[in-house]
Amino acid sequence: MSNYTTRLIRKDDNSAIAAIIRSVLTEFDANKPGTVYYDPTTDDLYNLFSAPNAEYHLLETDGKIAGGSGIYPTRGLPAGCCELVKLYLLPEARGKGYGKLLIHECFEIARKFGYKQVYLETMPELKMAVGLYENCGFKYLDKPLGNSGHFGCDLWMRKEL
Repeated sequence: MSNYTTRLIRKDDNSAIAAIIRSVLTEFDANKPGTVYYDPTTDDLYNLFSAPNAEYHLLETDGKIAGGSGIYPTRGLPAGCCELVKLYLLPEARGKGYGKLLIHECFEIARKFGYKQVYLETMPELKMAVGLYENCGFKYLDKPLGNSGHFGCDLWMRKEL
């Protein structure tokens, strides 16, 4: 790993991380309705993650935002469960351990807030991410949990903390 840091999102980071999220979804032909690509909250993650028991961290490599990931108390999830959301990395930040680092940081955030499970929604198009989730201990579910509104995601996973 090169020179990196992780930090909380700031208001002035909104446009940079929204651009990263949309470019990654476009890269993998996953820029479809029912995903965060079209979710208006993608343009104001700072405000979205000001909710209680939510936190979003950005990854900076060599002083430049290269991705991010967060924990969010998605409506309708079972008690003690949060969602791992918006894990996206630029191509140059992939395959270097940053995704795993962000996921484990999210596990610590979830524990800090008292969560016992972490849920996520993804798509087969995001093969690298799906493999990463499997390697981090996520198990497949038969159906979605909660009410994320992301009907374009058709893979659901959960991890016990």
